[in-house]
Amino acid sequence: MFGVAPSDGTSARPAGTSAGGVLIAAYGVAAYAMFLVGDGTLTVTAVVIDVLLLGLFAVQHSIMAREGFKRWWTRVVPPSAERSTYVLASNVCLILLVAAWYPITHDVWRVSAQPWRAVLTATALVGWAIALLSTLLIDHFDLFGVRQVFARLRGRRPAEHEFTTPLFYRIVRHPLYLGFLVAFWVTPRMTLGHLLFSIATTGYILLAIQFEERDLIRVFGEQYRDYRRRVPMLIPGLGGHS
Repeated sequence: MFGVAPSDGTSARPAGTSAGGVLIAAYGVAAYAMFLVGDGTLTVTAVVIDVLLLGLFAVQHSIMAREGFKRWWTRVVPPSAERSTYVLASNVCLILLVAAWYPITHDVWRVSAQPWRAVLTATALVGWAIALLSTLLIDHFDLFGVRQVFARLRGRRPAEHEFTTPLFYRIVRHPLYLGFLVAFWVTPRMTLGHLLFSIATTGYILLAIQFEERDLIRVFGEQYRDYRRRVPMLIPGLGGHS
């Protein structure tokens, strides 16, 4: 029989990145779920494939969004095409994720009774709508690289970004991510594969916000620090810097 040795009060923290920790946590949850369920639809292969696909998507997003990478990358591609290249790489990783995803179909929960099923479905759609509208509230075409390439075509430099907080951005600092979280988690049917996806993407979002806000502070300085103090990160009404 195996026992658990009592802690001696010291912390043995393994080396590694926060992104790696999120992926390992998702892997561990999925493996534990396999032990509990023991269902033939759950395989180690499925978990490994899905975690690797999620990891590829997360690493691509994180690395290509960093200023250091952008400075290096714009020596290879024109600066006006940098964002479009990021979007193209993201699309390739997303297509690969969808095409190669290994379904893990055991239900964690399933809501079939009305009106609750319709309420959950509608709430998820609201999440997607919040995500889309959040891109339009700032600069949708800049976010996806279109404004930059047309500025180059007209022989102009893209306009500098001004710090603004329209609509949703007065309620939370990251409404785009909030919309994604609502869409990912609010569902009438949650399978273990969906749960693995939701846990991994939630961890990535929380990590990405830390890097993103560091960049925003570098660009906007005290203006963004004040915004952080006043407006919550993701949960409305929670208070600033949270």
